Amino acid sequence: QVQPVESGGGLVQAGGSLRLSCSASGSIFSFNSVGWHRQAPGKERELVAGIDKYGVTNYANSVKGRFTIGRDSAKNSVYLQMNSLKAEDSAVYYCNISPRLAVYYWGQGTQVTVSS
Repeated sequence: QVQPVESGGGLVQAGGSLRLSCSASGSIFSFNSVGWHRQAPGKERELVAGIDKYGVTNYANSVKGRFTIGRDSAKNSVYLQMNSLKAEDSAVYYCNISPRLAVYYWGQGTQVTVSS
């Protein structure tokens, strides 16, 4: 079983940056896809960014140009580099790993708070 573990959340001022990391057992390059999702209070969970096993990435329109998802081979992890953060980016961020089609594992989440 794959258990994603997120790290890197915290409190940052608007305009600042944070880098989230998602690690798990098994090679990240073998997973079908890895995604970062977020959920703010009173809102539904939404996909922020994803990367598939071929390295193809996709982003929510609200974060395009500000966030970057990638794979760190040295740390065997998937990161989410978040720049130019806004108050509306505040949420719990979750890592989702799909080791193969139709199988998904969620991490416990990490809180990101952006003060305006």
